[in-house]
Amino acid sequence: MIRTPGDVKTYRKELREALQNTFLRQTLDNFAAAYRESRAKAFEGMDLESLIAEIASRKDSALPRLDELLAEFKRNAESVGAVIHEAATAQEANEIIARIAREGGVRKVIKSKSMTAEETFLNDHLEREGLQVTETDLGEWIIQLRREGPSHMVMPAIHLSRHQVAELFARVTGEPMDPDDIEKMVKVARRTLRRAYLEADMGVSGANFAIADSGTLGLVTNEGNARLVTTLPRIHVALVGLDKLVPDLETALTILKALPRNATGQAISTYVTWITGAVECAAAPSGRKELHIVFLDNGRRALAKNPVFSQALRCVRCGACANVCPIYRLVGGHNYGHVYIGAIGLILTAFYHGVENARALVLNCLNCQACKAVCPAGIDLPHLIKNATRHVLDREGRRPLKNVLLRTVLKDRKLFHFLLRKAYLAQKPLAGDEPLLRHLPLFFDKAHGFRSLPVVNPRPLRDRWDRVRPDEKAPRMRVALFGGCLVDFVYPEQAESVLPILEKHAVAVDYPMDQTCCGLPALMAAEKETARDVAVQNIRAFEDSGADWILTLCASCGSHLKENYPKLLGDDPAWKERLQAFTGKVIDLSSFLVKVLKIQPEDFRGTGAKTAYHAPCHLCRGLKVVEEPRKLLDIAGFQYVPAPDEDVCCGFGGSYSLEFPEISAELLKRKLDHVEAAGAELLVTDCPGCVLQLRGGMDKRGGRVRVCHIGEAVGEGLKD
Repeated sequence: MIRTPGDVKTYRKELREALQNTFLRQTLDNFAAAYRESRAKAFEGMDLESLIAEIASRKDSALPRLDELLAEFKRNAESVGAVIHEAATAQEANEIIARIAREGGVRKVIKSKSMTAEETFLNDHLEREGLQVTETDLGEWIIQLRREGPSHMVMPAIHLSRHQVAELFARVTGEPMDPDDIEKMVKVARRTLRRAYLEADMGVSGANFAIADSGTLGLVTNEGNARLVTTLPRIHVALVGLDKLVPDLETALTILKALPRNATGQAISTYVTWITGAVECAAAPSGRKELHIVFLDNGRRALAKNPVFSQALRCVRCGACANVCPIYRLVGGHNYGHVYIGAIGLILTAFYHGVENARALVLNCLNCQACKAVCPAGIDLPHLIKNATRHVLDREGRRPLKNVLLRTVLKDRKLFHFLLRKAYLAQKPLAGDEPLLRHLPLFFDKAHGFRSLPVVNPRPLRDRWDRVRPDEKAPRMRVALFGGCLVDFVYPEQAESVLPILEKHAVAVDYPMDQTCCGLPALMAAEKETARDVAVQNIRAFEDSGADWILTLCASCGSHLKENYPKLLGDDPAWKERLQAFTGKVIDLSSFLVKVLKIQPEDFRGTGAKTAYHAPCHLCRGLKVVEEPRKLLDIAGFQYVPAPDEDVCCGFGGSYSLEFPEISAELLKRKLDHVEAAGAELLVTDCPGCVLQLRGGMDKRGGRVRVCHIGEAVGEGLKD
């Protein structure tokens, strides 16, 4: 049985230990790089966006009809000899399968890979019943011998080296094993498993599809073991989650277009098997195989009816959300999931395995949106993770101190801004005349010392506005600037650097004084009501600005305003038009300068500085702005220097870097290593939060690469 830490302190200890596993990190690094390339190639020439939308639509239309589809499947499957069982809970499913084994005189069981069987801990149950259970998927067999759970839904033993496998096989067989002789180890596995196939009385599988209109099961695999498991023994039991019910073959084939491509970068898996009814079987006394299909609920019916979480049941178990997750890439699945791993695991754990196993896990999300960007079913995974955090808090009836403070402070703009002003006075004795705080107070955990921190500016942007605002008498357009907390109170120079460009292009700029924090910190802490209140404040603050555009220099703010405000207010008819008027005007700086103002190279001196670029998560995936920042650098005369993993998170994630500093520090180190190796003199980005992280990390390591906002770099290069 798997146990996951229920408190952050213990969980962080396990994460620190995982970070010391250099083999694991190298393996996952290599896989992540190869996966990215193979996935892109597999989807080449396809309309992926339309395919994702179709899969989401088909799955969403099936979920409200689960009982209807189950009844149809049962009717059609029973007509061709299958026996259908229903299990409300994991324990009930295990008991049904154990009973089938007892009644059939089963002693030996073989299994093909099934995450649903992992979910119910079926092996443990059957072994307690005295049955010999053998996993036949090579990876699953290896982790079964090690008494571990899978570390990936598709590649369960990806965390193990050939040396570890050789040592394991030597212990099991009593024969010495050469870790470099892969062929011999494969032969050992085949010899052992072949005997298991021939001696087994019962085969247990899962299913990727349960097709209602024909009573057919569909299995997608890359090894031939599943076909042997489902054909050789006289009894076949398929354990299937209710969420695998689909109405017809067309729906299954639509999902199949994406599943192997998204899982392993293959156009099609090696084996796609369709099973309809009980077939002839010489090993069975009756001459026909016993086919039992056990449908598992275990909370799925309730999830299907939940207006927020139902989309989690779209999951096709491709594992891609782990493949692209920067946290999984560092610590692996045993530390980034319970049974189900990756982003989907952070959500499902709370519902399938209890909030006590999700309590710490669900906090370990950067909200980088990489998982959402690759999900073939269009699941908004970051949104669900934050709602899962709230689900855990509500079930436990508690609120952390951070939540209480956010709820109290963010709702009151004047109090919030008052506290930010006072923060400067509190920092000053520690920073002196420096703009960076290089030595943290003693009450900070030493793990937080991986970067220097900026000092709150003594004169925020709102206090400078009357002095710095452009005085445009005949504007060609009007812009209202959304500052956000960091631009307003920490980095006002970022906004000031941009103003001369806007003035040169006859743009009138306003800074509504009633604006406040965008509200993302509250939403990240699962304080949805507070985030909603803040959204209302900001929409009201900008309504009378008369602006053609609402310009933001913060990618996180911009993404939150456009993506999350509709989620917070979209169900309220009174806010529909006001919300659309607001979000429709929000634009990031690079897009505004390149696509709206259409700035030209002759406006700039062109320094030719070797410049690396960090793509903020919420810009390239939230706002889907990818090319514009690089075009802006080219127009302004910078020599763009590509660096690996430009769109991988820098590790900031707002308060994430305070809660999981070890992960944040490692992501930052990788990012800066790549930039320095590229030979850059300058590193720019579109987000003040990323500037905070990257500049603080570069200062701490004594690096020579200057870090700044892209607006500062471009503004400094403007011709007089």
